[in-house]
Amino acid sequence: MLNTDDAGTPLPDTAEPSELQAQPEAAAPKRSRKKRILVATAAVVLLGGGIAFGTVLPDPKASEAYTALAGEKETVEVERDAALSSYASVKGKYDTLQNGIASREAKVSTRETEVGKADAAVKAAEAAVKAREEAVTGAEKAKAANTVGDGTWTVGSDIEPGTYRAAAAVGSTCYWGIYRSGSNGGDIIENDIPGGGRPVVTLSPGQDFNSTRCGKWEKQ
Repeated sequence: MLNTDDAGTPLPDTAEPSELQAQPEAAAPKRSRKKRILVATAAVVLLGGGIAFGTVLPDPKASEAYTALAGEKETVEVERDAALSSYASVKGKYDTLQNGIASREAKVSTRETEVGKADAAVKAAEAAVKAREEAVTGAEKAKAANTVGDGTWTVGSDIEPGTYRAAAAVGSTCYWGIYRSGSNGGDIIENDIPGGGRPVVTLSPGQDFNSTRCGKWEKQ
């Protein structure tokens, strides 16, 4: 605070410089000590409060929320295990079905192969039978072509030239004759009434052959 006279004019400070400088130096240590005391006190209070807070904090595992969550977790785990077990059962059935299908497909394939072989054998047998029938038919046709019955035949056009023999024993009424072709039976080359047995005739081109009641003649 400034000193003034009666008229309000400021007066020079009469205090010694050493006194002015001594005052802040004396106050500083007091303020520092007060700060250290406050910090230490706060630390003690916080430590004590922390210990007290720790002793009264409830166990989280004992709370209803924790118990409910633990129960839900256990339920979910049970459902998960049940789902895994169900999946394993379905997967086993699926694998069994797949194996059964594969086995059936293999059997079907084997049967198809067997049927194919049987079809091939049947076709081969049918082809053989057909060939035999054709052979028999051809032989029969050849035999028929080389077989002469009752009638008059021109050798070389109606029947093949060659030696013919009666297919069975002839009766007493059998008559055969060989004529020059175109003579209408007027130019006899050879004829006979054998009366029995199996007569034989030799026919050449340019001849007509007549057979009456002698049955079949077969080319030899």
